[in-house]
Amino acid sequence: MTAPTNTFTTVDSIGRREDLSDYIYMVSPTHTPFMSGAASVDATAVLHEWQIDSLRSAAQNVQDEGDDATTNAVTATTRLSNTCQISDVVPRVSGTQQAVAKAGRRNEMSYQVAKMAKELKLDMENDLCANNAEVTGDASTSRELGGIPAWITTNTSNGTSGTDGSLGNTARTDGTQRSVTEEQLKTVLAACFDAGGEPDCILVGSFVKQAISGFTGNATRFKGAEDARLQAAIDIYDSDFGSLEIKPSRFSRARDALVLQMDLWAVAFLRAFSLHELAKTGDSERMQLITEFTLESRNEAGSGAIWDLSTS
Repeated sequence: MTAPTNTFTTVDSIGRREDLSDYIYMVSPTHTPFMSGAASVDATAVLHEWQIDSLRSAAQNVQDEGDDATTNAVTATTRLSNTCQISDVVPRVSGTQQAVAKAGRRNEMSYQVAKMAKELKLDMENDLCANNAEVTGDASTSRELGGIPAWITTNTSNGTSGTDGSLGNTARTDGTQRSVTEEQLKTVLAACFDAGGEPDCILVGSFVKQAISGFTGNATRFKGAEDARLQAAIDIYDSDFGSLEIKPSRFSRARDALVLQMDLWAVAFLRAFSLHELAKTGDSERMQLITEFTLESRNEAGSGAIWDLSTS
């Protein structure tokens, strides 16, 4: 049915105002479970170093009455290191874009800085969890930190042909992928306990997280009728050696299950986040948000990993 003759409608109107919401909606992920759980410490040099030590194995200790004391052997500490890498984001906005009226933000540069700051944090989470060997760098090569998978070597479960990394200097070699099982997790947790570790976190991708929720164990997967909700996920795994929080991660490798004692990991900052205005070279503004940081593996023997897991 058409409108009556000479009815003035929006189709004929010239002066209509646009209807543009004053909000900007974003669904991109911002959660960084490793960085949020790890300690933050200071670095004072490009090569960040720390020391680790361990106790000797327990043994029978009985002495004869009146006997001379026997001096025990003393062992030196072990000195470890990781290289600080530089990461930044640089938004650039034209003078005209700064001047025009905008929906959802008043200042374009401020909006872009806030957005890119979140992106920088995601880049850092990605690099900390990457199977990347340390690169010391030179005049033509950027410095790179050694990521978590390049550190964990003591308590691991590998697929066929998979090999562990070494002290952050060597990336691990991926093997044949296989399904995650509760037996793999139990084996790694027992190895961590025997080595003196007390893991409290399991960091996994979405597919492995759902697979772990399928573990039977002694879990009860329902709540009372009054709650009317089915409990289909495992967020806390109660092992023989303590409880571990299972954290889904979008930025750790999907094929890895990192079994971490979080107080044995830290992010060391040579330069904390800082924002600088760059030189003006024309009709635009540039800002640089920059940081310099590395991964500190305080003693990888307290953690473990299940490698080479199926992701589909």
